[in-house]
Amino acid sequence: MLTNTEQRLSAIRQWLVQHDIDALIVPHEDEYLGEYVPAHNERLHWLTGFTGSAGAAVITQDKAAIFVDGRYTVQVTKQVPSELFEYRHLINEPALDWIIDHVTAGKKVAIDPRMHSGAWLEVAQAKLTKQHQLTILETNPIDELWLDRPAAVVSEVRLMATDSVGQSSANKREQIGAIVAKQGGDSAVITALDSICWLLNVRGLDVSRLPVLLSHVILHSNGNVEFFLDPARLPSEFAQHVGQGVSVYHPEQLQDRLEALGDSKVLLDTNTSNAWFKLVLQNSGATVISAADPCLMPKAAKNATEIAGMKACHIRDGVAMVTFLSWLDNEVAQGKLHNEAQLADKLEAIRRMDPSLMDLSFDTISAAGGNAAMCHYNHENQPTPGQLSLNTLYLVDSGGQYLDGTTDITRTIAIGQPSDDMIKQFTLALKGHIGIARARFPQGTRGFQLDTLARQHLWAEGYDYDHGTGHGVGHFLSVHEGPASISKRLIDVPLVEGMVLSNEPGYYRAEEFGIRIENLELVVELPTQGDFSVLTFESLTRCPIDVRNIDVNLLTRPELAWLNEYHDKVWQDLSALVAGDVQTWLRQATLPLSH
Repeated sequence: MLTNTEQRLSAIRQWLVQHDIDALIVPHEDEYLGEYVPAHNERLHWLTGFTGSAGAAVITQDKAAIFVDGRYTVQVTKQVPSELFEYRHLINEPALDWIIDHVTAGKKVAIDPRMHSGAWLEVAQAKLTKQHQLTILETNPIDELWLDRPAAVVSEVRLMATDSVGQSSANKREQIGAIVAKQGGDSAVITALDSICWLLNVRGLDVSRLPVLLSHVILHSNGNVEFFLDPARLPSEFAQHVGQGVSVYHPEQLQDRLEALGDSKVLLDTNTSNAWFKLVLQNSGATVISAADPCLMPKAAKNATEIAGMKACHIRDGVAMVTFLSWLDNEVAQGKLHNEAQLADKLEAIRRMDPSLMDLSFDTISAAGGNAAMCHYNHENQPTPGQLSLNTLYLVDSGGQYLDGTTDITRTIAIGQPSDDMIKQFTLALKGHIGIARARFPQGTRGFQLDTLARQHLWAEGYDYDHGTGHGVGHFLSVHEGPASISKRLIDVPLVEGMVLSNEPGYYRAEEFGIRIENLELVVELPTQGDFSVLTFESLTRCPIDVRNIDVNLLTRPELAWLNEYHDKVWQDLSALVAGDVQTWLRQATLPLSH
């Protein structure tokens, strides 16, 4: 059995020689191309020891390089031996560019098409085939060598009743089938796991933090579906739950069923589907229509039932948050300065007191002091978790997967007395947060058109933050949901009524502190006295913003009014659900501020 990185790298090199291949690309992604990779598919981790959420490696017969982005430049040096791998920047020097520079022209470069998107393969073919031979593998060498590979999680299949999601699966399939037909398709291959679960009104926990089932779907324009999941996993009520028109196949039958589409026009999202799908369809003679996953926009625009669930779970999540924050303040007052792991575990334990919590929605970011300057920090990837210290900030970014919705909240907490600089930067970020929360905008507005509202006050002082302002959030689905976002990126997707997006400006000073203020916002329509109604945001999150970090004199009257109104809503919605010390703390934390 191969027990360390050196042995595994050597085994891959032996495989290269045996198969007359000169280089192998190993991405972080698995065949589902999701944000979270289940343990049994962590191939990059098996090979290199790297635990980050994005990256790739290239192995040649005499060289090896690992590619990570700026979040992981320190972490990679601690986890991946420098004598075995070169460290490269994933964005500045992508793997394909490194291959062009370091692998002799004419050599064979191998990929497993299941681990790359169709869009990536198009780029790879354009870049590499001028000088190199791109070899498409039918099997993955890591799967052959990984003898102690963990078994896939086989979770319970949960059927979501129509009254809990607001629309029957049959109705959704008819709706999406019509979209496929309108785009000229006879069928669509749906590979995004959250789209599949939304379409069939099912959930699972096959992937940590993501309530989905590892499965695939072929949707025909008449609304009929071929669902690829081991039939033995499905409860007896499944057929009645989905209604007529759903055929269940074992995943091993997927290729045969794709090849059966050979004479038809098939919609395929080459950004969310792996390249193997496109290759199989093309080889079978199908006409592939590249188009966005037809479930994306209908899934993102929540219906009234989903909205009611999101509101309800945010109130319960708010109870958990204020219970935690009041406990934290009390502990600090007694001189008990816990470490990041203890704090994350305490918050999770409080959340898990709610029986409707199925999982966390992502690994909690529990970051003390300078650790919070790393915006995707995870204490579990550090040699030891950081410790709270007085006169610093503590950032906690967390959320839950509840049966009626998904939450994501960040609060930055004063531990002792924050410095004047911390207070200034927090207030500038807060002004941006309020700018988004108060925004009014016409139908058709894109997220990048709003992004300036979040950054303008930081920009004016010469500051910024290096992440998006907002991402979509699913309904008991992915905490990062497309297709809309609020960021600098020119994503041509309008914000529409019913979407839920995060609002999370921040500021990060390396080695010193990190600030982020995050609520989830619901897009709602607002009548006006003008020529058209507008869209605006309704904050779903219910949790005080730490007033100890605010310089009230930097807030305008409308900004201060928004803050006081928000805190009044928090008090009104949560006060009856907490008691004793927590209620006393909440009253103090939500008192109105004045100039």
